[in-house]
Amino acid sequence: MLFFRLAMMLAGLLLGYSAGRVLAVSGAPETATLNTVSLMLAGMLTALLLAPRAEKSVGRFYAGGKGWYERLSPTTVAAATFGLIVALLVSVLLGSLLRALPIYSWLLSVIITVVLAAFFMTFAIRNADAFGALAFPQVRRKPGGKILDSNVIIDGRLVDLVRAGFIEGELIVPAFILRELQTLSDNADPQKRTRGKRGLTVLEQLREVRAIRIEDWDDPHLPTTDDKLIRLARETGAKLLTNDGNLRKVAKLHDLTVLSLHEAAVALKPQVQAGDNLTITITKSGQQSGQGVGYLEDGTMVVVEDGLKFRGKPTRVTVVNNVQTNVGRMIFAKLDREEVVA
Repeated sequence: MLFFRLAMMLAGLLLGYSAGRVLAVSGAPETATLNTVSLMLAGMLTALLLAPRAEKSVGRFYAGGKGWYERLSPTTVAAATFGLIVALLVSVLLGSLLRALPIYSWLLSVIITVVLAAFFMTFAIRNADAFGALAFPQVRRKPGGKILDSNVIIDGRLVDLVRAGFIEGELIVPAFILRELQTLSDNADPQKRTRGKRGLTVLEQLREVRAIRIEDWDDPHLPTTDDKLIRLARETGAKLLTNDGNLRKVAKLHDLTVLSLHEAAVALKPQVQAGDNLTITITKSGQQSGQGVGYLEDGTMVVVEDGLKFRGKPTRVTVVNNVQTNVGRMIFAKLDREEVVA
């Protein structure tokens, strides 16, 4: 930051000049000019040496302040401003009443104003939903509303869930999500273009089943779509409906309610218990010698002991163990007595 270093050098020059003028009062007049120039140069060089360290400290402070500013909610700022206005009005009224007292002074007036400001601003921020709505009436809190992101729209399963009545409340599609789908549908990449067109088609199908509200809200200061979704959810009190695992984790850190279709699908998978019989087709070998691997219709991996010899054939197996891992469920099985199903 060249400007910052130049400012530091200018500050060093000014400090050196001030110190030189102070010494000129008590020192010899014939050396006053030389002393002043020397102190100015010393101050400038000292500032130049300290500039890199100061630049790092200022950079960290700036980054922290920027992050704090980006996390600020508009309703919180509006509520704090409202609380400060009330505090100033009340302090003026109290000042008029206390002016006749012998103990009254400007210092007492300042203390009263600071105490009132701290009280009313804190109270207003804690109730930002009510006070912030005075400045932002367009941001409405509708309990039960669900904000859709692009992933869950493109997924397509939402239409069937809404049609079956499992998704209640108002469905909200932010305008920036709609623009993102439109941009994808116009993309030169065939895969992205297909995803974008599928998302727009899903929205058309969804509108036939349930009314959709397009939220004409955006914040150009937020860099990513995920940041905008989190901010909008905080402002409206709505729930986030997504399949994005990273977005879900970040939203949870902001104390937001997140609904994941992927987690719901995993929870609804049929549970297989030890001793149950399954019929699967061995498609490949396992990690150990003789092991065969097949898959259920929902994609669950089934590892069959000594099942490789039946590769490519429908095989009846008995479940031995059912293990839940980070990547999903795994079923360990052994060959049934009947072995191959005709």
